[in-house]
Amino acid sequence: MSGHSKWSTIKRKKAATDQKRGNLFTKLVREITIAAKTGGGDPAGNPRLRLAIDTAKANSMPHENIQRAVKKGTGELEGVIYEEITYEGYGPGGIAVIIETATDNRNRTVADIRHVMNRQGGSLGENGSVSWMFQRKGSIDVPKDAVSEEQLMEVLLEAGLEDLDSEDESYFNVITDVKDLEAAKKALEEAGIAYENAKMDMIPDNFVEPGSDDAVRAMKLIDALENCDDVQAVYSNFEISEQAMNSLDS
Repeated sequence: MSGHSKWSTIKRKKAATDQKRGNLFTKLVREITIAAKTGGGDPAGNPRLRLAIDTAKANSMPHENIQRAVKKGTGELEGVIYEEITYEGYGPGGIAVIIETATDNRNRTVADIRHVMNRQGGSLGENGSVSWMFQRKGSIDVPKDAVSEEQLMEVLLEAGLEDLDSEDESYFNVITDVKDLEAAKKALEEAGIAYENAKMDMIPDNFVEPGSDDAVRAMKLIDALENCDDVQAVYSNFEISEQAMNSLDS
C-alpha cells in the first residue's frame, strides 16, 4: 500500500540500528546453542543450526564464538540451559504481538515482558490468543537491483516459492514453506543472486493499521520488547503510515 509500511519492511529498516545493539550477539549465541541442543551440532543435518550460523556470520560474529556456542549446545562445554517460551498479546490499536524468548529463568522473563507490555499500552494474552492469525514461513529479502521479478520467480518456482511480495521499493520479499527455505537459499546462490535476512518468520494473514498515535506507541512497545535481554524475536501484524514513521523518527 503506497505510503504505508508493513512490519516486515519496518524490521528491515531497523536492522542497521539493531546490529549496533550490545545484545545482538547474545541473541545469536542463544539461538545457536538451542539449535545445537535440539538438533545436534552438525549444520549439514540441522537446518535450524545452519540458518543460525549463517545469520551469525552475516552479522560478523567471530568463528570462535560460533563454535563455542555450538559446543555449549551439544554439551561439549558447560553453559547455561535455555528454555524457549513464546508469549502472545495485544498492543496499542489492537495489534497482535508474538514474543519468542530464550531464558534460564522464566519468572524473570515473564515479569520483564509484562512490565514492558503494561508500561507501553499492551497486554499479555493466553497461549493461542493471537498465534492463529499467523503462519510460520521461510522469508528471504532480495534487493531489487540484483534481479528482475521475472528472473527471480523463474529461479525459485522449483525451489518452493509460495509468494513474492514486491511492494517494498528496494526489496522483493520471498516467502516459502519452512522446509523449503534452504532450497530457496541454495537456488539463489547457484544463480548468483544476492539476498539478505534469510530467516524463519511469523507472517500474519492480515494487517492492522492503527491510528497515528497508536502506531507510534506500538513501535515503541515492540522496540522495548526487543531490548529485553531474554527476547529473541517479536512479530506483529501491523502496518504504519509514513506520517507516523516520521513522527517516531523526529
